Amino acid sequence: MFNTGARVQEIADLRFRDLQLDKPFQVRLFGKGRKERYCPIWPQTASVLRTFCQMRSLESQPEAHIFLNHRGAPLSRFGIRHILGKCLQHARDDAPNLRKKRLHPHSVRHSTAVALLKSGVDLSTISHLLGHASPTTTSRYAKVDLEMKRKAIARVKPVARRSRLPWSKDSTILDWLESL
Repeated sequence: MFNTGARVQEIADLRFRDLQLDKPFQVRLFGKGRKERYCPIWPQTASVLRTFCQMRSLESQPEAHIFLNHRGAPLSRFGIRHILGKCLQHARDDAPNLRKKRLHPHSVRHSTAVALLKSGVDLSTISHLLGHASPTTTSRYAKVDLEMKRKAIARVKPVARRSRLPWSKDSTILDWLESL
C-alpha cells in the first residue's frame, strides 16, 4: 500500500493479472469510477509479490485475487484494516511512542503522499500516482511539516536592500509616489 499509495479497496481488488513483476515493475490499479492507472513498484516489492504469488501458484490463475482472508475469500477493506491494527499492536511493543497512535489504511496512503512531497516530488506527479482527478485534492494530504518549512526558507536568499534610508526619506520612492 505504501509503495503505490493505493486506496484500500484498490489493494483488496488486486488480481494476479494486475501485476507486472518483471522490469519495469508495476501494478495496475482501478480507482474510483473504475479509472485505471499504473503505478511503478520497487524491485523489493516486486520480489516479495513474486515469491508470494509463486507460493500460491497464481501464475496459472490470472483472475485470482492476490490477498485472501483466512477462509480463502478475497480480503475486504475491513480485513486489511484489521491486519494493519494487529501490525500496529506488535509495533507498539518495540516503539512506545506508537501507543497512542491510530492506524487506518488511509493513513498509509497519506504517508505515501507526505513521503513523496518530502522527497521533492511535485504535487501534480503525486496526484497522478494517487489517482486524484486534480492536484487540489492531493494538496489536502500535503501538510507541510516544520522541517520542510526550514528547508524551503533555507533555499531562498534574503532580498538585498537598495537603500539604507527609511522609505519616507528615500527620494526615489517619494518621486514615484508623486508621479501616481
